[in-house]
Amino acid sequence: MANPLFDQLFGKHAGKTTPFLHLASGATLTHAEFLGQAAQIAHALTEFGLKPGDRLAAQIEKSPEALALYAACAQAGVIFLPLNTAYTVDELTYFIENSGATLVVCGARSEPALTPIATGLGAKLATLNADGSGSLTETAKSKPATFNVVDRSADDLAAFLYTSGTTGRSKGAMLTQANLLSNAETLTNYWKFTDADVLLHALPIFHTHGLFVATNVMLAAGGSMIFLPRFDLDAMIANLPKATSMMGVPTFYTRLLDDARFTKDLTSHMRLFISGSAPLLAETHVRFEERTGHRILERYGMTETNMNTSNPYDGERRPGTVGFPLPGVDLKITNPDNGVTLPDGEVGQIEVRGANVFKGYWQMPEKTAAELRDDGFFITGDLGKIDADGYVHIVGRNKDLIISGGYNIYPKEIELILDEQPGVLESAVIGVPHTDFGETVVGLIVPEAGAKPDLDAIQAAVSDGLARFKHPRKLIVVDTLPRNTMGKVQKNILRDTYADLFAPVAG
Repeated sequence: MANPLFDQLFGKHAGKTTPFLHLASGATLTHAEFLGQAAQIAHALTEFGLKPGDRLAAQIEKSPEALALYAACAQAGVIFLPLNTAYTVDELTYFIENSGATLVVCGARSEPALTPIATGLGAKLATLNADGSGSLTETAKSKPATFNVVDRSADDLAAFLYTSGTTGRSKGAMLTQANLLSNAETLTNYWKFTDADVLLHALPIFHTHGLFVATNVMLAAGGSMIFLPRFDLDAMIANLPKATSMMGVPTFYTRLLDDARFTKDLTSHMRLFISGSAPLLAETHVRFEERTGHRILERYGMTETNMNTSNPYDGERRPGTVGFPLPGVDLKITNPDNGVTLPDGEVGQIEVRGANVFKGYWQMPEKTAAELRDDGFFITGDLGKIDADGYVHIVGRNKDLIISGGYNIYPKEIELILDEQPGVLESAVIGVPHTDFGETVVGLIVPEAGAKPDLDAIQAAVSDGLARFKHPRKLIVVDTLPRNTMGKVQKNILRDTYADLFAPVAG
């Protein structure tokens, strides 16, 4: 039987007593122990009735068992659909229905709310909690610690990741075994990871960064991970001396820099710091190098492609750029109106092609056709340029997508809620620069004539309907919104107007 993703990432570690996960409790899980756990869960999935090609939707806290569920899906041929733990029940309903999930895995506290939804959509439900307990592991614990891996091809789907657009509906990006495996192997080589590496892992695992970059790279390399449940400053500082490498979002680095314990001595043995999922401010690059002597390696990727470019491991890592296209990735800058390739130095839309590029959007053939060209190039929606030295610069987006702390947020979803509130005539939601999050959400509200909208009540309404990372950090009442001659709100003007809203205060 052949199953490229499982065989080349997980299966090659069968029987190894080498450490894989160093846990916050102080315990260590070996590769063999992890694979035994994954095999038991794979048996449980079969018992729940899942077949190769079925979808499994998981909204669960980060844990070794949660990671083993990913491995179990790979070996059972099940398509894994990890979901942000902050999503509300309304949001989850769409993902479960749209994906046609056969099984929904959630924490026990979500079970009462999700059971009728899953049942109504013809799905079964199992629980998995942060401590590893739940009906899924209860079913799994009596099962054999080996599993006959299901035969799959490189072109078979391995995962769905839902990505936000600017027009409302989230899109299920279909990722194949080859997409995930090719990127893991490329990054392992490009960033020079080996079995001697210990990665400090504090990222969530419902997202490309923590799951398909960090975890897959360490599996490909054969190293181990200090597997923290979440970013905790004290835990990060305590564990840095035990690590050789770290992957994080800009927030991680700004929080570390704000702590006096984060010193050059603390990082002297580290080999590599990588940042992604949101732009890292040049100021953070400078402060980090001054404090530690290390230059953060910044790269560029997205849900549909995993990683596309990276600053070099050897060579100049330039702040404000995302480096060069990775080996095997073609990148070009094109005119958004006609797709013609532009000369270096000119700003246009970024298009990429390679084994990392996804297969398309689930059940959205028209959207797939609009963004994935016949020659394999994917229109990313990002605007950029290539400088004279070949470095890629991201200069903005030709959509209004906001990326805050690594999470994609589309304004329309928030605007719909704002516009429904008493006293609100209309609204516009924008992303503005933020030191910790790269960008943060700001809502501009135009009141109805004579009305004084209750901003606290409006924030509460947003909180009830949307995940926390989508909540506006600030609501601002304005008289009017700037518009062009066609009546379209000019969000570029709003972004310029409020660009310094969260700028650090000098002094």
